[in-house]
Amino acid sequence: MGGWQPLPDDLPPEVRHFVEQLRLLKDRTGLSLVALGARTAYSKSSWHRYLNATQPPPRQAVAALCRIAGLGGTDAERFGVRWELAVQAWPRPATVPAPSEGSDGSGEYEDDPTLPWWDAPPEQSGRGRSGRLLLSAVLLLLVTLLIGVVGTVAFG
Repeated sequence: MGGWQPLPDDLPPEVRHFVEQLRLLKDRTGLSLVALGARTAYSKSSWHRYLNATQPPPRQAVAALCRIAGLGGTDAERFGVRWELAVQAWPRPATVPAPSEGSDGSGEYEDDPTLPWWDAPPEQSGRGRSGRLLLSAVLLLLVTLLIGVVGTVAFG
């Protein structure tokens, strides 16, 4: 694994295996961390944390890396399973509570709910845009009617 810094000795085996596989997949792309950040919704520093096991990556980051590396189907699904196992075993910082603690009591890391616009499923992104468009049209109609009524009352 080329120029990677050594992973901490106390990492759980699931995390170590996942990060090692993630590093291999990143190396397979031939991209630098800067280029990987430019091709995904995650910064160079985020990828640095993910690939050095200091923070678990969101599921969407793993999916983006799989897509860039040309991984699909069963191989991409395997990465999803590795991600799930690693996130469950990921060591928690001693002083900072896990992101989802208190919501369901599981203490598991939450999957990042933010999808970049290019990864949003068409039916979701289309519905959101048409809903905003409809709301804008209704508001414009109401403002026009209000101006018409005020103008009629004031000048008529």
